[in-house]
Amino acid sequence: MANYKIVVTGPFNSGKTQFIKTISDIPIVSTEKKITTEDRGIKAQTTVAMDYGRVQIDGDTLYLYGTPGQVRFDFMWEILSEEMNAYILLVDSTDAHSFPEASEVSERFRSLGHVPYLVVANKTDMEHAARLGEVRRGTNAPADVTVMPCVATQKSSVRQVLLQVLDILRREAS
Repeated sequence: MANYKIVVTGPFNSGKTQFIKTISDIPIVSTEKKITTEDRGIKAQTTVAMDYGRVQIDGDTLYLYGTPGQVRFDFMWEILSEEMNAYILLVDSTDAHSFPEASEVSERFRSLGHVPYLVVANKTDMEHAARLGEVRRGTNAPADVTVMPCVATQKSSVRQVLLQVLDILRREAS
């Protein structure tokens, strides 16, 4: 039974807070604040420091840290990436314009630590969601990185993503 620190990152509005909220065994710690920038038309609140949740899966404990998506809060990325075991790059599959930004976020996280990661296409249940191949190309995900679908509002879907992360971490450990 192991403990793992998993960082959930990605562009603004990709679903990071919802992803953690959906699966956490504890009430999440959230630093969402009212949006005061031009992004306020997209949603009412945004994460300004981090989200935190915890979940037990198959005897292992996963500590989930969600990053802010707005670049003006990117100073938190380095802090949150300390001692991470893996990260999840969450992408809004209905917003192809955010894919290059997701690629930049992933590049930054790869520079912060050599750990495994997944590219997770959120909102795949919505009309006009990009196919996984389009998400892979748009985010410049290497061929050896898993790109998988998710619906962050569905616990079973989030659990599948975390099971995939655990599988990768367990394979690396053995």
